Amino acid sequence: MEQQFPLLPRHLAIIMDGNGRWAQARGLARVDGHRAGAEAVRTVVTECRRLGIPHLTLYAFSSENWNRPKAEVAALFGLLLDFLGVEVPRMEREDIRLMVLGDVDGLPLAQRTALRHGMSRTAHCRSMTLNLALNYGGRAEIVRAARRMAEAGIAPDGYTEERFADFLYTEGQPDPDLLVRTSGEQRLSNYLLYQCAYSEFYFTPVAWPDFGVEALHEALRVYAGRSRRFGKTQEQIDGR
Repeated sequence: MEQQFPLLPRHLAIIMDGNGRWAQARGLARVDGHRAGAEAVRTVVTECRRLGIPHLTLYAFSSENWNRPKAEVAALFGLLLDFLGVEVPRMEREDIRLMVLGDVDGLPLAQRTALRHGMSRTAHCRSMTLNLALNYGGRAEIVRAARRMAEAGIAPDGYTEERFADFLYTEGQPDPDLLVRTSGEQRLSNYLLYQCAYSEFYFTPVAWPDFGVEALHEALRVYAGRSRRFGKTQEQIDGR
């Protein structure tokens, strides 16, 4: 039966957690967990596109992840290259625009070249935007935005929340309506700190490699049942 949702988020953000623990629980190497996680990315992107969710942001590699073992970091970036090689042509066919949130210049040459190629190749796509948060930190993004505003010569009285948002990586995109974190952890981990001020949070014990279509649908069902008041009373929302 076709799954129907009374309300879908305009912007879904996901912290993809649990690849390593998923692998260790099965006696596998951590890289096998990341490889399975890449398959989950394909599944979730495909389903979000099918459902008509216009913006999807995936926390792929934080600025803190450089502290992981070098072999694991190298494996992650290898998987990123493989993913882009297969998925960018499909994204273009499916009218999905690729964007990167984070310091692209700090990534290895091959990966930043592939990312820039993917962004250029899909720049005309409009049905959906896939943001990959890579070499990303929420606090660093806020500092970067403040610096860019200062460099633009904006006077202090011109600093508004709306204007500030124009200098974030997510410029022109709506804030996330729903933030999902997999594998049981319940924290933001320096992810979209400014943008998630009014996001609904959904935490699931399901590890990212096991986060398939049904797990996504469950998160969306929970979201559809939430009442988002943005500081208003329910009576104000109902017009009473």
